Amino acid sequence: MTAAVQPALTIDALGKKCPIPIIMLAEQINFVPLNAIVAVLADDPAAFTDVPAWCRLKSHPHVGTYELPQGGWSIHVRRNY
Repeated sequence: MTAAVQPALTIDALGKKCPIPIIMLAEQINFVPLNAIVAVLADDPAAFTDVPAWCRLKSHPHVGTYELPQGGWSIHVRRNY
């Protein structure tokens, strides 16, 4: 699998429990250009499913979820509007 597109913004939510990663994403997604990628770094298992669910709810595409070497994931979201 090839590496993902370089994110325009990386939100470090490692060590934070849901819903904090989603709140951080919701607060910051509008600071990147349209169609840019936001990476949410999270290690709470709830974030693995909750961030993609938030994407569906808010109509922002979930680009992919990539495992981090230290544990957790980099969850990539494309700003749609």
